[in-house]
Amino acid sequence: MLIAVASQNFRTITGHAGKTRRFLVFDAAPGRAPQEIQRLDLPKEQSIHEFSEQGPHPLDVVDVVIAGSAGPGFISRMASRDVCAITTAETDPVAAVQAYLAGSLAPAAPHDDEAEEEGGCNCSCGRAAG
Repeated sequence: MLIAVASQNFRTITGHAGKTRRFLVFDAAPGRAPQEIQRLDLPKEQSIHEFSEQGPHPLDVVDVVIAGSAGPGFISRMASRDVCAITTAETDPVAAVQAYLAGSLAPAAPHDDEAEEEGGCNCSCGRAAG
């Protein structure tokens, strides 16, 4: 399973997923350590907030996106691309991927200024699937 983690500094998990342009991409499966396989450093026009929805997007290849926060627009746009968006209070990318696979990822705190759902899409994202 491929999991992208929003990380503007490539060290910690970033909020505002729709405007994030940098992602760490992990190949992950239950029972083994996540392996970072790619770093995406997208141009501004490929942030989900700016993306025109025309053609493929680099995040289309992942199964899950983990971010510190994400609004309903980001979550919906990712779902329409068959990518599950999850928000978390965790700040360490590797720990977040491991916790996601274990089904124990700490949900993000709700934000008053964004109508995001606690924990992301609350869809059947296939935790621990792979």
